[in-house]
Amino acid sequence: MIDFRYHLVSLISVFLALAVGIVLGAGPLKEAIGDTLSGEVDALRERASDLRTELDETQVALGLSEEAFATVAPDLLDGVMPGRRVAVVTVGSVAPGVVEAVGERIRQSGAEVTASVQITEAWADPARRAYRQSLAATLVEYLDPVPPQDAGTGAELAEALTQSLTTADPADPDGFSQDARIVLDVLVEAELVTLQGEVTMPADAFVVLVEPAVVAEPPAEGATAEPVDPDEAERREEVIVTSMQIATVAQARSRGAVVGSGEVVEGGLLERLRNANLNSRVSTVEAVDTVVGQVSVVLALSARMGGPPGHFGPSESATQLVPPRVVHPPFDRVPEVPEEGLDDGTGSVEEGTDAVAGGADGTAAEVETSG
Repeated sequence: MIDFRYHLVSLISVFLALAVGIVLGAGPLKEAIGDTLSGEVDALRERASDLRTELDETQVALGLSEEAFATVAPDLLDGVMPGRRVAVVTVGSVAPGVVEAVGERIRQSGAEVTASVQITEAWADPARRAYRQSLAATLVEYLDPVPPQDAGTGAELAEALTQSLTTADPADPDGFSQDARIVLDVLVEAELVTLQGEVTMPADAFVVLVEPAVVAEPPAEGATAEPVDPDEAERREEVIVTSMQIATVAQARSRGAVVGSGEVVEGGLLERLRNANLNSRVSTVEAVDTVVGQVSVVLALSARMGGPPGHFGPSESATQLVPPRVVHPPFDRVPEVPEEGLDDGTGSVEEGTDAVAGGADGTAAEVETSG
């Protein structure tokens, strides 16, 4: 049985230990402990200062590199895509400055931005799923070609958007077909897309800009990153799926499509595009928030319009650091030739014409490989 004397002895032992610690800390060990701690603090402070200096120097070097590349960019892009027409589609939260910069680089290449379209949250809002299904079923009647019956609502809407931005009036290559105008008006009125400015002419190709570092799944247990809210994870997954659907259909209905986003992260959009079967069709570009990335978007699009797809940027999953410089010659757009304008039945256009329909110019391109 434990009595009062046991408790008293225990308390005395504790206080003696504390007293000995205080005496040693204030006496023989005081200077040693203090010197050790002070030395560690000074070393950490010096290391932090060195890292800060290195970071500042790196940022200055990167800034100078960006400035240097921005200086040569107009000459690098000049005449790459003369007379071509590009529609820019934005998915998720992309900085307005990035969209404007990419548009400016497109114009420096001699091409024109014919449409700037923002996909809204309503495009994939679960609360509006039934409405979108009904809307897509209506829009399909205005599409040619018609999506497969099992394509799904998202793919049908992507088909509707891309055809509304590319389908020209057969009698006027600078104007839209009546069905294309109807479809685009419906998408805008349904608040599935918003237009930044006027949609001027049918597009030949697409640039799809997607918010950076889009990762759908929360980090694995034990990861240092903060867990992602389930609603945010669902939103990110919707951005990824929507972007992949639009990019896939845009490539199929135009001369070429390029997806530009931020860095390549595990589970993100660029990684999926590069690892999925889509890598045989859609080109991708990293770091579109930089001058190099923005210029690469235009060069990648020109290369895609003239050849196979590629994946560009500094990550290991990229096929090249920057795209090759593919130069397309100028060309004239003419209305489609009616049947009586054909030759002896071979299906070829009369000699001397240069028919262009739906952005398919059919012209050869000059390729300048990068070092």
